[in-house]
Amino acid sequence: MEKAINHRKLPPLKTLSGFEATARLLSFRKAAQELNLSHPAISHQVLSLETNLGVKLFNRKGRQMVLTPEGERFYPIARRALEELINGSEMLRRSAAVKPLRIQTYISVSIRWLSHRLSRFRAAHPGIELQLISSIEEQDFDESNADIGLIFSRTAAPSHLAWEPLIRPALRPVCHPSLVSHQTDLQPEEILQYPLITVTSERWQWQDWFEAAGFCASQPNRPLSTDSTAIALEMAMDGEGIALLNGPFADKDLKAGRLIHPSEHAVSNLGEWGLTYRKDTRPQPDIEAFVRWMLQDISEHP
Repeated sequence: MEKAINHRKLPPLKTLSGFEATARLLSFRKAAQELNLSHPAISHQVLSLETNLGVKLFNRKGRQMVLTPEGERFYPIARRALEELINGSEMLRRSAAVKPLRIQTYISVSIRWLSHRLSRFRAAHPGIELQLISSIEEQDFDESNADIGLIFSRTAAPSHLAWEPLIRPALRPVCHPSLVSHQTDLQPEEILQYPLITVTSERWQWQDWFEAAGFCASQPNRPLSTDSTAIALEMAMDGEGIALLNGPFADKDLKAGRLIHPSEHAVSNLGEWGLTYRKDTRPQPDIEAFVRWMLQDISEHP
């Protein structure tokens, strides 16, 4: 345990600024101007410090002010103490000012969609540091650990949260072309004959897709399960089965032919992707900048 500081032996801290400026400038008047104080206020600070220390710090030689030997010894001590306080305070201010903007989303969205867009945000806002907080499982906005959530929601946001809609996706199956012999018009009962890849946190998707198609599906014969949409899509591209896609997270793979939609049936009324954040934080410049940028970027780069 460190030894306690005897605070009673400290000189009045507010007097050190007046003494340092006066000793450096050798003028009460100039010190008062620098510190935006009155001449009597500076004189009082120096007198108070001299009284506390029990020594005289300044003498006058004619109209010129000079440091006494005690003042000359004390000046570098006082200056170092003030510099240490200033440097330590500035370090804390900088660390508080450079807090990253925390963006929460699912790991599949980070890997397959958001991370590829962020270079444009950094180019537009180089002074804002971003921190991606990714989770495997679908979850609500964690407002205690994130500033903005990019999430999928099937219900209205709580009243204290803002909601900025981004994408209203169509839930559609995807797979490698070879798995279904390049067919793109399979019926739901035909889809059921293939291995279906299920994301554990989104088991509702296949049931909703079949029900929306007017087909009551029993359990698939050869189910596959994973905890991540990103993994499900990789498995689909490897020909392991058919996955469900709930957003624009495989557009490049669809354009390149690594994936196809084996059925024309899509469900588009199950919810939407959007940005959410606490309403009382929107005035913060970083949050405002990211929300405005994302809305513009998605309109320019769907």
